[in-house]
Amino acid sequence: MAKQSGLGDALFISGYDLSGDIQAVGNIGGGPSPLDFTAINKEAHERKGGKKDGRMQVTTFFNPGSAADAAHAVLSTLPRTDVTAMYCRGTTLGAPSANLVAKQIGYDGTRADDGAFTFAVEAQSNTYTLEWGRLLTAGLRTDTTATDGDSVDFGTGPTAFGLQAYLHLFAFTGTSVTVKLQESSDDGAADTWADVTGGGFTAATGVGAQRIQTARDQTVERYLRVVTTGTFSEAVFAVSVIRNDVEVTY
Repeated sequence: MAKQSGLGDALFISGYDLSGDIQAVGNIGGGPSPLDFTAINKEAHERKGGKKDGRMQVTTFFNPGSAADAAHAVLSTLPRTDVTAMYCRGTTLGAPSANLVAKQIGYDGTRADDGAFTFAVEAQSNTYTLEWGRLLTAGLRTDTTATDGDSVDFGTGPTAFGLQAYLHLFAFTGTSVTVKLQESSDDGAADTWADVTGGGFTAATGVGAQRIQTARDQTVERYLRVVTTGTFSEAVFAVSVIRNDVEVTY
């Protein structure tokens, strides 16, 4: 794969597309905290992995607009409950995406000498670490009826360590929509598409976000896709999936 810039990216917070109000994305990181196990007989640091952590930092423009997805309306509430963040490195099918269940820390404004008014926002992980996955939708996907989505080839398979997945629902008209994952070893050629066990999100009726995970020792095939069912005339959503290549526990 060729080197890429950061142009054409997207950022979603708990079912709101804030991409048009984000000036910059700062630290996107995670993993285990390093614990110092250096004994007095060592001549260099010795470390082991501690608790997993994760974070996202963004700078937003001041947008006090009346739209529900204006940055000020979404971020200024400083919720005490968890938020779910998704950063998309591009919005093509299969593009890399970073996902985080977190607490929003701060909404601190800065007025620069040139008049620019921006806010610094950080999300710090809660329960789970930062999880890098791939988009199973090309950015925002709009379904007007039950739909079988296009597949993503994860390159090798099967793996034996389950998966995690994130759903953001941005707009909805109808009774409910159920978004679920399906898998196949050969893109449905001879191996018919089948529902991923534990790969169905809770039926949704409005704007919001969800995280699911399968069993930790579950086999996951090479190809994955997103399908929708339910009674609705419009569902606008995005899905990211993390297929584990090694054992992951929380």
